Amino acid sequence: METRHVPLILVSHLVNIRYLTGFTGSAGMALMGLRQGILWVDPRYTLQAREQAEGWEVIEEKKGILKGVAAWLRKEGIRDVAIEASSLTFAQFECLRSETGNTLSMKPAGDLIEDLRVVKDRGEIEAIRGAGKVTAEAFSELLPYIRPGVVERDLATEIEYRMRKKGAEGAAFESIVASGPRSAYPHARPSSKALQESELVIFDLGAILAGYAADMTRTVFLGEPNRRVRELYSAVLKAQSGAIRSVENGAAAGEVDSSARRILAKHRLARYFTHSTGHGVGLEIHERPRLGKGETTCLRSGSVVTVEPGVYLEGFGGVRIEDTVLVGPQGPEVLTPASKECWVIS
Repeated sequence: METRHVPLILVSHLVNIRYLTGFTGSAGMALMGLRQGILWVDPRYTLQAREQAEGWEVIEEKKGILKGVAAWLRKEGIRDVAIEASSLTFAQFECLRSETGNTLSMKPAGDLIEDLRVVKDRGEIEAIRGAGKVTAEAFSELLPYIRPGVVERDLATEIEYRMRKKGAEGAAFESIVASGPRSAYPHARPSSKALQESELVIFDLGAILAGYAADMTRTVFLGEPNRRVRELYSAVLKAQSGAIRSVENGAAAGEVDSSARRILAKHRLARYFTHSTGHGVGLEIHERPRLGKGETTCLRSGSVVTVEPGVYLEGFGGVRIEDTVLVGPQGPEVLTPASKECWVIS
């Protein structure tokens, strides 16, 4: 904050509030200065905030959190504050301005907090490692249930049930189960379609543990795969393995993406890879950095990213393989250790 000449920042993004204060409620605003931290909550969360936000002044606001913030700024004579432009709505912006008598100057803080969140500390990494273990175990236990006639939506429900039984707070996102031609949709939602013999099935799942998420995708085939299916799976697996090897401290994010695409290009499949190779993961399922074309951001030890190349053939199906990977001091560490070899279910 000193380097960027930001004396005060008003934090409205709940994920960033949790990151800074530890408060996990669904409503609140925080004001962070060089020598002070204030958290406003409504009466539902007063006790929780006082327990969780250690070291922060907690103010209970009964007449609206935003009005309480504005009243405090006006009382203290604050004229300049940085805001989170990506989360503060225009209506909130206008309310702050009017409630402070149109004397408050509000400027975007940029990615000040997101920059901090890119590198995880030991506790954060352990939480993600735990979430990855739960995710992998839930999928491994699901394998005996994957058979022709089972409905996609039922398998998705089973995944989330098993993750919760293993201690997860819940699913990091709506679990994806997409079979046959639907597996060519990268973000297909589970449907009432029943699995059939001789088709690909994509499973994309992730657990939340202590607030931190994991993300994993596995693809299976029901029956005996022909040569075309085996070549598709082998190419994607090679692309993912190559990209994971590129996940090193100091490597450009775009180079991880390029590693996957170069391998798929050798198999003449690069044009069927329609999304970026990965993204950061932590308190949110999609965080910085993005592992995409032309991304020049350098990976840093302690960052956690996904590596998820895929190939999608319209009318036929798709293959995607994804792991959550730690940029470790000794190289990449896969945090979602489910097998990628047991993909043929006969």
